[in-house]
Amino acid sequence: DRDMDKKRIEELLEENMVLEIAQKQSMNESAHLGWELEQLSKSTDLADTRKSFVFELNECASSRILKLEKDNQSLQNTIQELRDASLTSRESSLKFVELEKENQQLSKKIEKLQNQIEKEKQSNQDLETLSEELIKDKEQLQVIMETLKADKDRQVQTLQ
Repeated sequence: DRDMDKKRIEELLEENMVLEIAQKQSMNESAHLGWELEQLSKSTDLADTRKSFVFELNECASSRILKLEKDNQSLQNTIQELRDASLTSRESSLKFVELEKENQQLSKKIEKLQNQIEKEKQSNQDLETLSEELIKDKEQLQVIMETLKADKDRQVQTLQ
């Protein structure tokens, strides 16, 4: 039983490491996405709106990731305590079941976070497309305005 418990602890540690890597990758993607949005926001009239959106996006992702990292650290501490405490087979099995449930919950949270990041990426792409369309519309309106102004100036000259 103890050998099985040790193997299970090792499996949980490996799984936690995988979760940590996924969290870090998610954080990196979120940071990169935030950087891209900031760069895009500098080039349009929608800069203030985008900056606040980027800030909120980064804050939300960062807080979630920090919470997941904290939960993961808590699980690792519990695993270490189990190793050090030499609990009986039955007690450790119960602890492992609890840890496994927590680990599954963390996995689900990470999956949800990754899904949300994908949705936010799509939303950002939509915003970028909209921004490009707005810039094109603005340029077209400027051309029309210049044409109308030139026509008006010709009419004024004609009337004079």
